[in-house]
Amino acid sequence: MSHEQVLRRVTTILREVFDDEDLVPTSTMSAKDVAEWDSLSHIRLMVAIEKAFRIHFTTAEVSGIPDVGHLVDVIVAKLAADGRPFEG
Repeated sequence: MSHEQVLRRVTTILREVFDDEDLVPTSTMSAKDVAEWDSLSHIRLMVAIEKAFRIHFTTAEVSGIPDVGHLVDVIVAKLAADGRPFEG
């Protein structure tokens, strides 16, 4: 799955979690850029992503992802490591 495909799906998830259809994520967007992005919504976001992509984040990954670009990179790497395409 390409970086662009993952970003499109992550965008949908971000919009759902933050209940904002106008949200346009960039690779540098982080929690400080979204008023609703607090610690609880971060966990909800990570759980939603785990379910959507059928992957699992470690505790260190959950707390160490600084921005959307890094999040997408981690998802792409996990999908590639599993050797399975994302079907979404």
